[in-house]
Amino acid sequence: MHRLVERAVQGDADAFLELMEENSLSMYKVARGILRNDEDVADAIQSTILTCFEKLHTLKEAEYFRTWMIRILINECDQIWRHHKKVNPIEEMPEIPRPDQSLAEFEFKEMLRQVDEKYRVILTLYYEQGFKIGEIAELLELNENTVKTRLVRAREQIRLAYLQETPREGGTSDERKYTAG
Repeated sequence: MHRLVERAVQGDADAFLELMEENSLSMYKVARGILRNDEDVADAIQSTILTCFEKLHTLKEAEYFRTWMIRILINECDQIWRHHKKVNPIEEMPEIPRPDQSLAEFEFKEMLRQVDEKYRVILTLYYEQGFKIGEIAELLELNENTVKTRLVRAREQIRLAYLQETPREGGTSDERKYTAG
């Protein structure tokens, strides 16, 4: 990928297109972890591609292309999310899962819905994209300890949400509602 980035920086449009194709799934997963619908995800990815194309000459080191691109994508997603928050403060209805989604992908998206917005991107970057805590801290411009803390808190939110939905032995649904929450 290093050579591909260098070619793209020198103005090779085919190399840039190939870079975007190689990273399209990663961009989709990160954007989908932040945003709630595919239209917004598509807008964020489109804006990211355009920004990357226009600003590629500002990339200092080719090996950091993916990190640089994901940072741009996160900024685009945040901008779209803030816009929707201002325009439509009422929570959207969750999307109906597509039949071609794998069970694991569906469960991961459901899990993301259980956590606060600030934790979603960290969970997506850590579990889906395989970024290390230090890389996430750099991408999000956060302290590493903050990223670690948010991962712990996100896991706790997921655990608590799971306990509320999981029947306990010997209890009625009313008892579960009051004991788990």
